[in-house]
Amino acid sequence: MPRKKFGRNRKNRCRFCTPEGCPRPAYVDYKDVGLLKKLCTNQSKMFSRKRSGNCAAFQRASSDAVKRARFMALIPYVGE
Repeated sequence: MPRKKFGRNRKNRCRFCTPEGCPRPAYVDYKDVGLLKKLCTNQSKMFSRKRSGNCAAFQRASSDAVKRARFMALIPYVGE
């Protein structure tokens, strides 16, 4: 019985891009705390592009949104 290869040939897609393409300008709302927590680890470190699957434009926009939300005290700088 051959082994099944899990996770092969699966391409990470940007969660913000539409099937038509990447909408411009790339903007991620800093007040959407639930979405921003999904982009961070439990220690509040941001996931890399490879891990999160975001495209370059939205990775930059999401990093700015996370930094702004941290400054506004919506999400913590460090986790538990």
